Amino acid sequence: MTTAQDATRPPARRDLGKVGIWSGQFDFSPAGVVREAITELDELGYPTLWTGEVKGREVLVTASLALAATSQITIATGIAQILARNPLTMTAAQLALTEAFPDRFLLGLGVSHAELMHIRGAAYTRPLSQMAAYLDEMDRMAAEQYRAVPPAAAPPRVLAALGPKMLGLARDRADGAHTYFVPPEHTAAARAILGPDKLLIPEQAFVLHTDPAQARELARRHTGSYLRLPNYTTNLRRFGFDDDDLAGTGSDRLVDTIVAWGDADVLLGRIKEHLDAGADQVAVQVLDFDRRGLPRRQWRELAPALLTP
Repeated sequence: MTTAQDATRPPARRDLGKVGIWSGQFDFSPAGVVREAITELDELGYPTLWTGEVKGREVLVTASLALAATSQITIATGIAQILARNPLTMTAAQLALTEAFPDRFLLGLGVSHAELMHIRGAAYTRPLSQMAAYLDEMDRMAAEQYRAVPPAAAPPRVLAALGPKMLGLARDRADGAHTYFVPPEHTAAARAILGPDKLLIPEQAFVLHTDPAQARELARRHTGSYLRLPNYTTNLRRFGFDDDDLAGTGSDRLVDTIVAWGDADVLLGRIKEHLDAGADQVAVQVLDFDRRGLPRRQWRELAPALLTP
């Protein structure tokens, strides 16, 4: 189903910059430190910051804090969980932030995972149908119910999408897709489904460390938490990973595919693979040995390489 609002959307493939930052670590720092860190990302010249929500700060509150503390960087949600708030609440937040900070807020929406929705007391049943119905209601609320000053143009939205059907919905009902925990081969497959005109922003995890044992130890801390979620393992099986790869914290082959490690040149090579496969931007998630820390040193160190035109 295509709505009137879909028909009036501006061209989807806006310029977000080739490399953004993705971080889920802000929950572990007080708000003042979060503002300081995001301000530094803005001053370093990173064009986009992606952040999500699990059991910490409400992600639209985090986006508000970040937008108010900065002047140029785009803040994107990766993702705002649709079952965590009703469609009018989501629509009102999107429209209010877009009107207050023109061209600096990008709403990423997702159904998330059954395990995380149970915590909220929400029913995770048929994610594709849930998302389609939610988008219908968002569009209706924007057209019929929202009464505050609207933004100048319909704001963009992207969907968290892994499988072909959700990617098709992202193509038909949104401005593109934000993918996570994926190899470059998935990026190529996603671009084929989305077509040439939609945004595609994969996340890419990275460890700035050259020792294989230590780098993989940190990488496995990351992969182990996601390999417990069926949405990710089902998707990885589509790209040739089997039971041996997916067991525990993952095989070396899987770990090295999902988490690049080494120096800046290694990261640039992996980013190029995604871009060559059809990504518009790669959202780099730098992992840190401090479980509750922010990788600010690495963001600074990587900036000259990642932000060189």
